[in-house]
Amino acid sequence: MTMTFEQIKIEPAYRKVAARLTEHITDRTLATGERLPGEIELARQFGVNRSTIREALRELEGNGLLARARGSKCMVVARPDHDHTARGVSRALALHDVTFHDVWEALTIFEPTIAELAARRRSPEDLRKVLITAQAFVAGNADTAAAVHYAAEFFRGIGRAAANPVLLLAQEPLLQLLETSLQSMIDKVPQARQRIATAHKRIGEALRDKDPAAARTWMAKHIKDFRRGYEIAGIDLSDGITAWQSVP
Repeated sequence: MTMTFEQIKIEPAYRKVAARLTEHITDRTLATGERLPGEIELARQFGVNRSTIREALRELEGNGLLARARGSKCMVVARPDHDHTARGVSRALALHDVTFHDVWEALTIFEPTIAELAARRRSPEDLRKVLITAQAFVAGNADTAAAVHYAAEFFRGIGRAAANPVLLLAQEPLLQLLETSLQSMIDKVPQARQRIATAHKRIGEALRDKDPAAARTWMAKHIKDFRRGYEIAGIDLSDGITAWQSVP
């Protein structure tokens, strides 16, 4: 039997520089907010051309790991925000042909638990923001884009109140895909807006009363209602959510 070998992958120098900087950022050798040396000094230290450094910095800036210092050309170490991180995951999910049902099913697993934690842990400020978002949904729900936005923001507010950064990061890609599914459904189901408003009210009351059981129960009902809405709207839950829909 003749053995075969894979070809050795030769990476551009800027990718190697970017990988080394990423290692130092993720292991906290370079702390958030720390300023990097200038391009010339980095080129000297890495033993590469300045153009190589520039490409590496551009890649890390695009990934949210670096940002330009205010009023300066220098780069500082940054922490990718949830939206930036989630958009990449949303694209990946869409490219893996996730369906409306997949997103709905994942939400049935995540959201009741998040709501229960939020009822236990919410601060007065968390509660205030959740209730304001619920009111904004009612006030602006005649406009479809506003209704979809505030419906998703309500979930985000509950996620922040749960005070678990892992759940918050896991939640956001699903919410970005949820916005797509709501956009497809909400105008086709006359009762959808009122049912969403009612769920917001009940979940808000559960957070106000610090009642985890009620928060879980009403969030589970809320998510279950979305499926019924899709069915009434004639949306096939086996249809895929495409990348262009989920990430504008």
